[in-house]
Amino acid sequence: MTEGVDTVKKGHPKGIYLLFVTEMWERFSYYGMRALFVLYMTKALFFDKAYSSQIYGSYTGLVYLTPLIGGYVADRYWGNRRSIMAGALLMAIGQFFMFLSGTFFEDVQLATTLMFTGLGFLIFGNGFFKPNISTMVGQLYLPDDKRKDSAYTIFYMGVNTGSFIAPLICGFVGDTGHPADFRWGFLAACIGMILGLIVFSVFKDKYLQTPSGEAIGVIPSSKDEKRNRVEAEQLDDSNNEQQTQSKTKIGFIWGVVLASLFALLHFVADMDIISSIVFSLAVAAPGYVISDPSLTKIERSRIWVIYIIAFFVIFFWSAFEQAGASLTYFAEEQTNRDINFFNFFHWTIPTSYFQSVNAVFIILFAPLFVAMWTRLSKKGKEPASPYKQSIGLFLLAMGYLVIAFGVKGLEPGVKVSMLWLLSLYMIHTFGELCLSPIGLSMVNKLAPVRFASLLMAIWYLSTAAANIFAGTLSSYYPQPIVELASVLSAEKEYSLTLLPEDFNESVTEKEGTKVIPFDRIIFSKIEDKSVKTQLQNSLEKQQLENPKSFMGYTISSLYDFFMLFVFMAGIASIILFFLSKRLLKMMHGVR
Repeated sequence: MTEGVDTVKKGHPKGIYLLFVTEMWERFSYYGMRALFVLYMTKALFFDKAYSSQIYGSYTGLVYLTPLIGGYVADRYWGNRRSIMAGALLMAIGQFFMFLSGTFFEDVQLATTLMFTGLGFLIFGNGFFKPNISTMVGQLYLPDDKRKDSAYTIFYMGVNTGSFIAPLICGFVGDTGHPADFRWGFLAACIGMILGLIVFSVFKDKYLQTPSGEAIGVIPSSKDEKRNRVEAEQLDDSNNEQQTQSKTKIGFIWGVVLASLFALLHFVADMDIISSIVFSLAVAAPGYVISDPSLTKIERSRIWVIYIIAFFVIFFWSAFEQAGASLTYFAEEQTNRDINFFNFFHWTIPTSYFQSVNAVFIILFAPLFVAMWTRLSKKGKEPASPYKQSIGLFLLAMGYLVIAFGVKGLEPGVKVSMLWLLSLYMIHTFGELCLSPIGLSMVNKLAPVRFASLLMAIWYLSTAAANIFAGTLSSYYPQPIVELASVLSAEKEYSLTLLPEDFNESVTEKEGTKVIPFDRIIFSKIEDKSVKTQLQNSLEKQQLENPKSFMGYTISSLYDFFMLFVFMAGIASIILFFLSKRLLKMMHGVR
């Protein structure tokens, strides 16, 4: 049944709910695997935290890099629908390889090979899926339809419904304390992706239509493509040839820039290959698009707005995405996850469950934000997109400020209340609702039709750079002091040793001495105060003598680590706020 324009105006088109459900299952697959990923690497494969953080950052970075390929293929050859189905199938295969990796985890070499194979399928699958489903949301509406911001927020609720249930289900079957069970979490993620593919395949033809009833997301032979051909035919042959030569020249120039940047980052700055590729593309790909000779002055101005805000988004997501790495370590080691009801019921919340907290808050507060933006819009007081995003960055900084004060002066062995972590996630959720769905809507509004998917991919490219940066920042997470100590228990004397990186939490013999991980000793219950003070001072001295430093900023404690994000996001927020007035002029009427 075709929905007419009048029907659409009374509410949102049914296609938005199909995309909601499809994205929900894709996010279930992604976040279910992500909730277990660093835990699987550190607890089953016994990778150290720095290496695990690097792999995590590279994976999440590449996940947002490959949309460049998927967006280009969709715009030129496959269309959105076919690209989405291909991407979903590749991701299901990737999750199955993760299941196989978890099955053979005891053979670390085989499990690692299977894991990287699975990550490869997930990365390329997401590249075909992510930019195309986001682009289709905007195509359900007329270009000047004011419901687009609300539509993307509804779509974003689908994202977070999937990311809410994923850690609970995948964590329940996978994060059990037994390394062999991680595979069941990965298998659940695989099944979720298959369900999303089935739903989309069955209902796409019925519901994915424009307000006038035309199919969207089909192989490019649409009205826009025909219009572009007519416009091209109206040009004389000499202009056509000149434009083709110009595009070739521009492509060559930016290809040289890409290669030069890669060589500089990889061979001179000694950056790893994946990071070098992502950061090089983050410059070259936007440069290639903005140099296209077919762009009008207004189109180019609007694209510059996308690029400028995308730059600031890097600072948001690099801090926000600590949830999958450093904040997971914090939940595992420094957070009191025990729940007791009058000594009758005791439960230790699995670490993976904290990955659902942000999604719960999104589901609870997204309708309130939709209502707030709608009410402000009616009064003519709704902030424009750049202002909303500066507010999002400010709230991100406030979330880290809260938890920084929560851990300030924290003694070794003492765990903080989970309320500190929950408060951080709630404030970050408010920031995310100001920035992420509004950003998707902004790109859809500002991008020329012929570059819609490609510019959405470039928007995600900023997230790729942010995730790579997030992995780098996670490696600065300070080892809790309780991990740096051991106890010579046989003679009830205390000594200080460094545990090896791959220490597996069991009592071992080291040079004839029993070595026990210090986190098995309740620091506050050491009765001899002089011994306790001496041990604490020794540990603090050792950590202070070997601090980590990021661009001259010394990180020797959790407080220092969290304050890094306060400064980074806070400064970005202030700069973007003062740039917003200029950006509004460059948007030429789009808000």
